Amino acid sequence: MKRYLPLIIGVAAIATLGSGAMLYRAKLPRPLTISEDKSVSREGDAESMHIRGNPEASVTLEEFGDFECPSCANLATFLDQLIKEYHPRVRLIFRNFPLPMHQFARDAALAAEAAGLQGRYWEMHDMLFREQPVWSSATDAGMLFDTYAETLRLDLNRFRKDVKSDKVRERFESDQARARSLGVTTAPTLFVDKREMGPNDRTPEGVRRLVDEAVKAKSSASEAK
Repeated sequence: MKRYLPLIIGVAAIATLGSGAMLYRAKLPRPLTISEDKSVSREGDAESMHIRGNPEASVTLEEFGDFECPSCANLATFLDQLIKEYHPRVRLIFRNFPLPMHQFARDAALAAEAAGLQGRYWEMHDMLFREQPVWSSATDAGMLFDTYAETLRLDLNRFRKDVKSDKVRERFESDQARARSLGVTTAPTLFVDKREMGPNDRTPEGVRRLVDEAVKAKSSASEAK
């Protein structure tokens, strides 16, 4: 575990953590890798359901993230590795939860959803986090999102239309509704099989412990049948 950076989930706006809340160390994350047989975007309705890992995995991690949040970028790197290590027993669902303090976060989320309509959600997800220091400080983030779409070989005209479409907006809003239903107030927020991490779980070791417990619980339940 020494190779991982400290993982602390939270922002200063969280009342329970107070103004002294610790964040991930700001650092440009390493590139995330994508395996086609382990990346799934379920489409066909208004709900956004982007799954990384085995879609039928017994343990689900549900993340609420903000593409402009450095903490979320570092968490994404850690979870990407975790999903690989626990394959095929663990899957990740990513939900959009842009924070009001980040001016381009909502636009980034819409760009990711638009890419998802062309089957490239996770590729855009990873690129947005990888390039976060660039577009988050730009004067025209939208132009860079177009560039990323071209890099991913998307139909650029369709991408530009989809970003502004009702379908993308509805998928985005479905994540907001999901967040409200769970009482999510900040990003990143992570649930392990519907259990939200507590203050003592917000480290790589803490996350791994929760995942281990969930995997063992599901294995025991399966063997008992």
